[in-house]
Amino acid sequence: MLLEVGYVGRPHGLRGEVVVRLVSNVEDRLAPGATLHARDGTLVVETARPLASGRGAQLSQWVVRFAGISSREGAEPLTGASLLAEPKAGGEALWVHEIIGSEVVGVDGQRHGLVLSVEANPASDLLVLGSGALVPLRFVVASEPGRLTVDVPAGLFEL
Repeated sequence: MLLEVGYVGRPHGLRGEVVVRLVSNVEDRLAPGATLHARDGTLVVETARPLASGRGAQLSQWVVRFAGISSREGAEPLTGASLLAEPKAGGEALWVHEIIGSEVVGVDGQRHGLVLSVEANPASDLLVLGSGALVPLRFVVASEPGRLTVDVPAGLFEL
């Protein structure tokens, strides 16, 4: 199974570079030689650098050149493409596709509902629960298939 790790924004300059919005916290997804999948093809990262800070720049945006693409015209068809990659082994990562539908339970055993989605947020991604509650992912203290245990500040679930 492939995971979405980013998507291509617009071309950047005239030499085939594109702006990539990385949605993975693993920056080596864009290391030279890394293989990504998009639409009907495979892309190999040739170079990548963070987009220079300035007006409108975001930390998760990168300027990337893929092997074999050397002009703006060659880069334009990539606009809007999702970038997919193999999961990285190891670690205690939580995968969005695995936690959707999981039950969220407090450390006290109280049930708080099911995860409907995960919303990106600069401070901490948010678990969106069926009750409408938003729980920062950093409060997850344990996970097992179908269940997430959270240790949240008092009042977080009070609407």
